[in-house]
Amino acid sequence: MSHTPHELQDDFPELADKITEMKQSDAHFARLAEEYHEINRAVHRAETNVEPTDELAEQDMRKKRAALKDTLYGMLNA
Repeated sequence: MSHTPHELQDDFPELADKITEMKQSDAHFARLAEEYHEINRAVHRAETNVEPTDELAEQDMRKKRAALKDTLYGMLNA
């Protein structure tokens, strides 16, 4: 398991410009991207034991992060 944060621009470098554009032009996308960023940071803090979290809560956060990422990716490719 990697303890590297999953930043959208790093995971989708080919879409980095579109991510930036959509954050500025689409309020719904911007809100979801911010939610993704917050949950991503929480997962990273849990994985690195900066903020120890029980295993079930950490799994739930990972599932939410994956669902948000899928939604954002779909919006980027719509």
